[in-house]
Amino acid sequence: MKFLGSLALSAVFAATALAQAVDIGAPAAGTTVSAGSNITVEIDRPDSLTASTEVAVVIGFLSCGASGCPPPSETLGTILYNGPYDPEFSNDGSGVNKPPHQNFTVTIPSSASSGPAQLGVIHLALVGLSETPLFETLNVTLNVA
Repeated sequence: MKFLGSLALSAVFAATALAQAVDIGAPAAGTTVSAGSNITVEIDRPDSLTASTEVAVVIGFLSCGASGCPPPSETLGTILYNGPYDPEFSNDGSGVNKPPHQNFTVTIPSSASSGPAQLGVIHLALVGLSETPLFETLNVTLNVA
């Protein structure tokens, strides 16, 4: 019986954490960018009834050579943004409400090599009444022209 209770509690914690997970809303995978250019990175967080305290977001850029990029949990490359994350609702102008999100304008390093690259994100939040730490990494592949 204790096992079933522990399993159920684990499932609740997992569901709570997933409800607070973020997505990269922009740029889309495969977007072509230029070295030295500014891009907007949109970090979306689905709306949830679960309490959470946003701690920070880190955005990094890494040129990937032919062998590909390591996951952002290993390296982010050049840090483009490191600071607070405060997602808010907004309307895209056409009457469509967007999920809570925050936009960051970042500059692609002028030293970026042509070819595939990775935009990596680290997100840290405290979730639920017990403020359980949520640490996640995600990425999107870009193309540097």
